[in-house]
Amino acid sequence: MSTKVLEVEGLRKRFHGVEAVRGVDLTVCAGEAVALIGPNGAGKTTCFNMIGGQLRPDAGRVRIKGEDVTGMSPRLLWQRGVGRTFQITAAFASMTVRENVQLALHAKAKRLNHVFGRMTANFGDEADAVLDRVGMRAEAQRPCAFLAYGDLKRIELAIALAAAPKLLLMDEPTAGMAPGERVQLMALAASLAKREGIAVLFTEHDMDVVFAHADRIIVLDRGSILAEGQPDKIKADPAVRAVYLGAGLAPTASA
Repeated sequence: MSTKVLEVEGLRKRFHGVEAVRGVDLTVCAGEAVALIGPNGAGKTTCFNMIGGQLRPDAGRVRIKGEDVTGMSPRLLWQRGVGRTFQITAAFASMTVRENVQLALHAKAKRLNHVFGRMTANFGDEADAVLDRVGMRAEAQRPCAFLAYGDLKRIELAIALAAAPKLLLMDEPTAGMAPGERVQLMALAASLAKREGIAVLFTEHDMDVVFAHADRIIVLDRGSILAEGQPDKIKADPAVRAVYLGAGLAPTASA
């Protein structure tokens, strides 16, 4: 059996009397890419943010490799091997590609108090090795301000990988990208997950990306899990298709 990296049990969250997440259970194993999808208001962002430490759950448990991390801050989760990418890229535009990754490596080594003025003197080889993994080594000396948006997304992935994550949370990773770039980025993330044993949980609106690259799909509706399974099973699920008809979702179309 694959090693369970993320285990979520009975996760609940209420806002002003409205229960946004209602007892969600899910797991993600090492080397597995799992998509968490649902219509607007389904609770996927709330669920994602409770797992990532941005929100504290009202009830339930989140475990990383068996350790209870429920309610921990994003910083503490990061120290325990949880990386995250966001809808909007988080790279520093004034720094070079290599320097952005070096900064993440400094943070991982808890040496940020020594970083300023000595950035290029430390972790250069390590940064280049990370950039090799995302196909950006050739751009190492370019300022991020001059990169195309798709390349910035790769740099954000490299920054997350610099922390050697056990679990990678990707919040709508292809938002704002051209269709071809979307497929390439998620293909890269999925291949890294399998090759390096990283558990990946991602939210995504582009159903072409979801069905092409998710090993499993979890569908939320009104705060609860409506369906879970491999892509072919989800495509054929009549309840899933009924829920998404109003949003114009077809199994192979973007939503």
